[in-house]
Amino acid sequence: MPYSSSLTDQEWEILEPLLLQILPMKKQTRPCNWTKREILDGIFYQLKNGCNWQDLPKDLPPYSTVYWHYKQWRQAGAFLALMNLLHGQVREQVKKKLSGQRC
Repeated sequence: MPYSSSLTDQEWEILEPLLLQILPMKKQTRPCNWTKREILDGIFYQLKNGCNWQDLPKDLPPYSTVYWHYKQWRQAGAFLALMNLLHGQVREQVKKKLSGQRC
């Protein structure tokens, strides 16, 4: 059951290729039980609702997994890089729209 903070399919289509560029490479010791999308949904749930990490709903990945990834990605600057990439994309879209409106 998705939450209001959960990524839509359309949002995920935008984010997934960007994440491949910016997320730090992790040594793969064993296959992850959770997708990056599920982990991001957990992060977004906590950030939106301001709950304790331990209070994440049970249908999201375990809070320890979500928090570990949040710490790693934040320390690596992944969230800032993601925001900069998305901001740049929006600026380009606005430029194209504005240049198409000029006479």
